[in-house]
Amino acid sequence: MHTELNLHDTFVYPGFPYPETHPDRLAALAILHGLTPTPVEQCRVLEIACNEGANLIPMAYAIPTSEFVGFDLAGLRIERGQERIRELGIRNVRLFQGDLLEVGSELGQFDYIVVHGLYAWVPEPVREGMMALCGELLAPNGIVFVSYNALPGGHLRRMLREMMLFHVKDIEEPRERVSASLAFLRFLLESRPEGDAYRLVIQKQLEEMEKRSPESIFHDWLTEAFHPVLFTEFAEHARKHGLQYLSEATLPPMNDPWFRSEVRSALAGAAGDDILKQEQMLDFMRVRMFRRTLLCRAERVLRRDFPAEHLRRLLFASPVTSAPEETPGTKVFTLPTGVRMESNHAGAIALLEELEAKWPRSVSLEDIEPRLAETGLLLDEEGVTLLMRLVVAKFVEIHAWKAPVAGEVSTFPRASACARQEARTRSFATTLLHGTLRLDDPVVVRLLLLLDGTRDRRSLLDAMKGEFPAMQEEGVKSGIESSLKHLLGIGMLEA
Repeated sequence: MHTELNLHDTFVYPGFPYPETHPDRLAALAILHGLTPTPVEQCRVLEIACNEGANLIPMAYAIPTSEFVGFDLAGLRIERGQERIRELGIRNVRLFQGDLLEVGSELGQFDYIVVHGLYAWVPEPVREGMMALCGELLAPNGIVFVSYNALPGGHLRRMLREMMLFHVKDIEEPRERVSASLAFLRFLLESRPEGDAYRLVIQKQLEEMEKRSPESIFHDWLTEAFHPVLFTEFAEHARKHGLQYLSEATLPPMNDPWFRSEVRSALAGAAGDDILKQEQMLDFMRVRMFRRTLLCRAERVLRRDFPAEHLRRLLFASPVTSAPEETPGTKVFTLPTGVRMESNHAGAIALLEELEAKWPRSVSLEDIEPRLAETGLLLDEEGVTLLMRLVVAKFVEIHAWKAPVAGEVSTFPRASACARQEARTRSFATTLLHGTLRLDDPVVVRLLLLLDGTRDRRSLLDAMKGEFPAMQEEGVKSGIESSLKHLLGIGMLEA
């Protein structure tokens, strides 16, 4: 454990915000399944192995009425997080250096517990201690998030990992180990013919690794412990500590085998109503490598049919932009990712137009139901099916909490103080929706730093002209407006 501690302090795993761990996401999925989680605005959140708090601190900033606690073995990372907290002046988050095998009930109970990037990368006693701690500290209506490497896909990663470790066994310096490992994988790739199945496996993993930092590659691929598990093994481990499978942190995509009728028929025949067996068989079809699993207390009663009364307890949002199609009564809706959907369904068009107008804010169905009723869209079986299809396709988001985001660009626009703090030292900034903005444009970075709520457009223009004197005034002015609109759209501006 001390070796790992030193490595995490000296060869630092990068910290990020993870949207799927946000209590808003966890609460929304709990509500969808019929649970009554603690409101996001009044909850306690624990993150085990929180690194420097890059995930926890933006949550605490955006939800000042809730309490956040995180701990990690890496003392220098914790110190950096504590310094951030002091600088921001927020009092609802506490980070401390600690070993999960030594902490316990003195922390109290938590409504949401996050364990990201730990379970599959630590020795068995630590995995057992982690699950036991979750079972001990989870509140009666609480939710646990755990990410881990899964089988059968984990076999492919383990195969490559063992070859990488063999190749670098005589290299000690972490950065050199990573560089040599990547070079070795490239050599293996080129040794295989085009179209070869083995080559495709190597190529996919290599492409993913080359997008990441050396630090994350080292800690995910080249440290001593690596323990991918079958989903059913994980679920059984949770059961021993009074926990049960709720769902994944992300609903399956539209191309998942689950949505194919012949697959569902086969699953019904082979697994019946056993959701754990169904999920395991689906993972075999998916060749799943990684899971982000949500757990709740074993005594909670779950529903997986998502009735209308559950949806009425949720909030909805959509980041789409719409445009008319040539065909009358048809519209095209486009996500920020570029994914497009064409629809002539009056109810779907009304729903998405209402959510588009409110974005980045979320609204209840009650707020927009009159408009939907005009089109004949009701929350009957057909209406629920349509809404859930839009949620699964990611054209509609579900929420349990209204983020403190601006609905329009104000006279004196203010970006999150947390994001402005990050912009001074990081390559990204966290939005109030717990997403990230890459900061690779110095003009955007400078504008973000200026958005402290004290400057109107004229003041922003003068400051930006002083910072970038070579730029034409009209270009600076239009750039400010387009940037402000973009920052509003990603949830960076405060209400």
